[in-house]
Amino acid sequence: MTSATTTTTTRPAIRGVTHMISAGHSLAAAAGYRILEQGGNATDAGVASGIVINTVLPENTSFGGVVPIMIYDAASDSVVTISGLGRWPHKASAEFFIEQAGGEIPVGILRSIVPAAADAWLTALERCGTMTFEQVVTPALELAEGGLPFPAAVHRALQADLDSPDGVLRRWASSAAVFMPDGRLPEVGERFRQPDLASTFNRMIAAEHAGAPGREAGIRAARDLFYRGEIAEEMARFSEQQGGLITYDDLAQFSVKVEPPVSASFKDYEILTCGAWCQGPVVGQVLQMLEHDDLPALGHNSADYIHLLSQALNLAFADRHRYYGDPDLVDVPIEALLSPDYTRRRRGEIDMLHAFPEMPPAGEPSNAAAATGAPAVAASAVAAEEEYDTSYTCVVDRWGNAFSATPSDALFHSPIVPGLGIIMSGRGSQSWLEPGHASRVEPWKRPRLTPNPSMAFRDGKLFMPFGCPGGDAQPQAMVQMFLNVVEFGMDAQQAIEEPRFTSSNFPNSFWPHTYLPGRLNVEGRIPAATVDDLVARGHDVRVRDDWESMSMAALSAIVVNAESGVLTGGADPRRDAHAIGR
Repeated sequence: MTSATTTTTTRPAIRGVTHMISAGHSLAAAAGYRILEQGGNATDAGVASGIVINTVLPENTSFGGVVPIMIYDAASDSVVTISGLGRWPHKASAEFFIEQAGGEIPVGILRSIVPAAADAWLTALERCGTMTFEQVVTPALELAEGGLPFPAAVHRALQADLDSPDGVLRRWASSAAVFMPDGRLPEVGERFRQPDLASTFNRMIAAEHAGAPGREAGIRAARDLFYRGEIAEEMARFSEQQGGLITYDDLAQFSVKVEPPVSASFKDYEILTCGAWCQGPVVGQVLQMLEHDDLPALGHNSADYIHLLSQALNLAFADRHRYYGDPDLVDVPIEALLSPDYTRRRRGEIDMLHAFPEMPPAGEPSNAAAATGAPAVAASAVAAEEEYDTSYTCVVDRWGNAFSATPSDALFHSPIVPGLGIIMSGRGSQSWLEPGHASRVEPWKRPRLTPNPSMAFRDGKLFMPFGCPGGDAQPQAMVQMFLNVVEFGMDAQQAIEEPRFTSSNFPNSFWPHTYLPGRLNVEGRIPAATVDDLVARGHDVRVRDDWESMSMAALSAIVVNAESGVLTGGADPRRDAHAIGR
């Protein structure tokens, strides 16, 4: 590891020796820390902070949305992932959208899939937590009932929606009723209450109390109310009224999956991610491609460094586009894609003097003969507005357990269900209709998800849970932050605040899958001479703001020093992320 030069940051790294949380909003970090101080473990605190994120960032996440989760249990020295991603209704198909929706996956109830976040939070709590649902949901319930100062980020997003002639607040009365209770959008800092969401939480608490004795049985009773009880009936009824495809049977049959993580390596580090039902393996694949390069010798954020990382990302995204999909229905050759021989071959395809002018061809891992190749893609004539919803939370507790989760689902994809205060996940927007695509719409199939929490281990010991919001920017920011820490000696806060870059040289994960060949986005703090060098190599460079809050993602991380036991938390000032610990 090469020592980094002293870098001035906007805020200090947060250090402690007992426990630590870093989350996408200050109130979420405070909620998780409150649970830790009450004796809860990493999962208790992570679930509490995540449900608060659903409450305080409702424009970017929802309790009815998605949340992939990773949990490290120190006692058993094991990691599990929870696939907090819903499935397309049984009635859904690509043919339906081609024939009945004009070849679109339109905004609204038709792109709704089965809500998964509630099940994921409750499954994590039941399996790995120590507290009841009532205990961990109380911070969110207090904010929904008593109100919170209306966040500036939420106000900006909703004001932009109101300024649009076809915005969701104009289109869907149920959504407008939540965010414009007096016929107007609350001002920044004005007290904002969500009584319907509070009612949903209270109903689930009541079900927990009425369930069979025992913590786990109570949590299952709360879950059953949501997926098999009155709440499920209300969601199914609303879907039918709106012309949606979700039925009561879809909700009753759904459950998240608990699985082992996917693994890749970078020198003496192991990178663990969720499976290829999300884009998580991109992080490991890119890092493994680069593990034999002398990255510090290239110079941090030099033209050589940015070029090399962006090209490795292009190769991994090409493989994502061809192969990634729901492993329950698609033969994803993930072991071959992450084999050292394959990643070494892919690294050999990078020309240090010339950028890929378009998305490079997907590779051919050894066991991919049965995989279905994705169709050719055409460049987008006009760049659609990019989407960067989502948030993130991570926790390390006093026992050495860790939690990493990426809650998501923007308000703008599907209407809020009246009386519940939640949407039904709009993640159908991350599917394709083209024949042969690994993520083509099929009945009971999961879309390929962008949210992708991660954990890193060094020499077998927990090193860092990390993640971020930001659509396709997520794995790109995560790779850069990880390398800032392990290759350039930065602390977590420095690593997060350094200027970043992202590629758009592939079809965007969100419908209509904007594709901008050769595009490379850089923050304004990247020197002009570096930009000129990149342009000379063939990159189509776009210089963004100095602190681009959306297209560069917004990271949170906790670095664990295994020798001293010191925890160092970092949180991105590009959004309202905060770390708290002691």
